[in-house]
This record gives sequence, structure tokens and C-alpha cells, in this order.
Amino acid sequence: MEPDEFESEATPRDDANPLSAPGAAIGANPLMAPRPAIGANPLIGPRPAIGANPLIGPRPAIGANPLMAPGAAARRPVRSGPTYRGLPAPVRAVGWVLIAIVVGVVTGWTAPTALRRVGAVAALQPGLLAWYTVRALGFIAYLVLAASVLYGLLLSTKILDAIAHRPVSFALHKDLAIAGLLLAVLHGSLLVFDQSFNFTPLSIVVPFASPYSPLAVGIGQLTIYSMAVVTASFYVRRYIGQRVWRLLHYITFLSFVGASFHGIASGSDSGAAWAFWIYVVPVAAAVFLIAYRLVVGLSNLAHRPRVERAGTPEAFVAPRGPLDRPGAA
Repeated sequence: MEPDEFESEATPRDDANPLSAPGAAIGANPLMAPRPAIGANPLIGPRPAIGANPLIGPRPAIGANPLMAPGAAARRPVRSGPTYRGLPAPVRAVGWVLIAIVVGVVTGWTAPTALRRVGAVAALQPGLLAWYTVRALGFIAYLVLAASVLYGLLLSTKILDAIAHRPVSFALHKDLAIAGLLLAVLHGSLLVFDQSFNFTPLSIVVPFASPYSPLAVGIGQLTIYSMAVVTASFYVRRYIGQRVWRLLHYITFLSFVGASFHGIASGSDSGAAWAFWIYVVPVAAAVFLIAYRLVVGLSNLAHRPRVERAGTPEAFVAPRGPLDRPGAA
């Protein structure tokens, strides 16, 4: 064997480290384990991911509940009660058509007679126009007040939540209360122009000072003042709190009872058949909804379920409305 061949096999290469294992990475320490990755701590292992706590493990996903089982999907809390679905488009179209037909029939049937009588009164006894206007405004104000009360009862039972957004329903309830108050104030103010009785501004403002039926008219005056308190509570709700606002809202029932008594006892048209149904239908509907609300509330109170801690398998949402009960649509 030639000397050149011996040196080429036995002598290591110039760039090889005799203390390192064959194929070791460049820069590795032959006396220790392989060099850790850049930024890693050799005493605790690789650096954890950004945002992770090395003492408790990786940070959970955004929205996940760390107290629940690993890998469980985070679910948002579900609001109990009926959800808004709205009426189908054909039903809405048919409803508006029926309303237009009813309004057209009633207007076409009553408008000619009403215009003839108003013209005759204006020609013969102009002073009676105020009296007829007061009577008409009284019935309209009563119907609007009844609509506001019934709408509020439907809101409290959560029946309307399936067909209308709750904020929209609440706004309509408030608008009905405001319209009823304005009509009632106009109904009482026009008595100054009535020539049948000597109404003065003082007798209109001061309860039980009316020259005509002082008791019934005085209850009507107190009804207007109570309506004003309830209507004003809509605008100070954020300052007085939900609890006080709800307590003030119960005055609405007293207003409705007072308006019904005022209309029946002091109205000159109370003996007519059409006036009888104007009072009976809203009163019967209000009594039914109040009884329904009480029965549902007492039933929910008697069957109130045990609420477990959130995150446990036994936890569930208690029913909060009549449509939440088993078997409800």
C-alpha cells in the first residue's frame, strides 16, 4: 500500500470534530445533548406558544370555557322564550287588505250620515259642535287607552314575541299611551267651548269641581293625571330603575278602570247598543289577559325547577313565559 493511500484513509478531514458523533450538526456541543432551539429554555423544555401559561398549559380558545371538558365547543347562552319569526308575507298581505276593507266599509257607511248631521247642527245650533266633538274624542281616547293596556298585557305574557320584535312592540305600546293621553286632554279641554254646561278652566283642571256629574267627571280627571304619570315614566325609566318603573306601570290598570267608569257613568251615549259593546269588549279582554297572566305566573312559581351551577350537565334554563311550557307551540 502506498503512503499516500494510508494517509487518505486514517487521517481525519480538516473540518471534522473528532469528539462529536458522525454527522453531528455544525456548532453542536459534543459533551451535551443537541443544542436546543433558539429561545428555548434547556431546563424546562421548549418555549411555550405565545400567550400560553407554562404552569397551566396552553391558553384556551377564544370563547371557550376552561372549566368545561377539554375540547367541548363553546356555546352562547340561549335566550328563553319564543323567538321572533314574524308573520308570513301572505298573512301580512291578507291582514292589510282586510284592515283596508273594514276601514273603507265603516267610513263609507257612516261618513255621509255624520257629515249631514254635522252640517245641520252647524246651521241650526253651532254651539253643539263642541259637545259632539267632546263625545267623539272621549270614545276615541278610551279605545286608544284600552289598546295600550291590552298591548301591555300581551307584552307581559310574551305572546307577541313570536310575531314582533320586542323593542318595536315596546315602542308601539309607548306611542299608544302618548296618543291616548293627548286625546284625553283634548277631550277635556274642549269642554270650555261647550254651551250645554258652564265649564270653566278651573272646573276642568280641579277634580270633582265639574258642574255636570261631579263624581264621574272627577274620576275622569284623576284618570288623566294618572295617565300623565305613567306616560312620563317612559322618559325617566333609566333614572328611576326598572323596579320603580314597573310599580308605576301598575297605575295603568287604575287608569283603565277609571276611564271605563267615567265613560259609562257620565257619557250621554252609554245607553246605546254600540256604546255598550265599545266598553264591554275591552274590559272583557283585559280581565281575560290579567287572569291568564296570573295563572301562568303562579304555575311557573309552583313548578320552578332547581337551577344548578352553570357548566354542569344538570343546568338548564327555567321557563319564563307561557309559550315556554311543555307542549307549547
